[in-house]
Amino acid sequence: MSDRGLHGLGGAHAEVSVERWRDGERSSGIEDVAEEVPVAFVYNGEPFAVMLASPLDLEDFALGFSITEGIIESVAEFQGIEILPESQGYSVYVSVPKSRTASLAKRRKNLAGRTGCGLCGAQMLEDAVRPTPTVKSDRRFTPEALQAAISTLAKGQQLNALTGAVHAAAWAEADGSVRLVREDVGRHNALDKLIGALLQTGVSPDAGFAVITSRASYEMVHKTAVVGVPLLVAVSAPTALAIRVAAASRLTLAGFARSGRHTLYATPERLVS
Repeated sequence: MSDRGLHGLGGAHAEVSVERWRDGERSSGIEDVAEEVPVAFVYNGEPFAVMLASPLDLEDFALGFSITEGIIESVAEFQGIEILPESQGYSVYVSVPKSRTASLAKRRKNLAGRTGCGLCGAQMLEDAVRPTPTVKSDRRFTPEALQAAISTLAKGQQLNALTGAVHAAAWAEADGSVRLVREDVGRHNALDKLIGALLQTGVSPDAGFAVITSRASYEMVHKTAVVGVPLLVAVSAPTALAIRVAAASRLTLAGFARSGRHTLYATPERLVS
């Protein structure tokens, strides 16, 4: 179903001793919990941002983050990467063209990116809500394909099955077959990892659609539209800003996608029987 098994779960979880209380009875046991570590992105030797993330698929994360944050415009500009473990997390050193230095300096974030917020560290209002490109794809999808992806997504959520604490982002082919799944404690991070993995496969992003196990916020819509994925399916609700941005960029946005149901919020004509 997906290539998730090729990556393994590595140090993305830890065993802890717990004390459970249920129906008046107390017991001790061991549980797996998700790890959350600082990941520092350094471009051409200059620190850019620190994100709290799951220590999985960091190369995918770096590429997806670089594209969706507007640091580079194509995989060809992702010229090199070195991932170094540190005492408390990881430093990810990325080489990009020197022509990107000016834009890096302009958009550098000085604050840590928190797990639940993709905009932490934005220093100006215009940094928070950036222009979103128009999705040019005319590809159509069926409700059955959307439902097929939703029904099989859980099979690729290995870390969540173990810990119950992480989000997933998946890419499905036009028929709903889930091909890529990436997980992270942060929903934005999971989507960046998915985008990075997708771009490295060489498959056109408009050949399928994305599914996320969270709400659809503005930033989730923005990241999806930047790479030209035409349909974003969220298990939970969208925000009003996400709906407005999706409509303006011609991204089809579906929310509350559960077994047997979903709600279309923007560009509904892309989903046809």
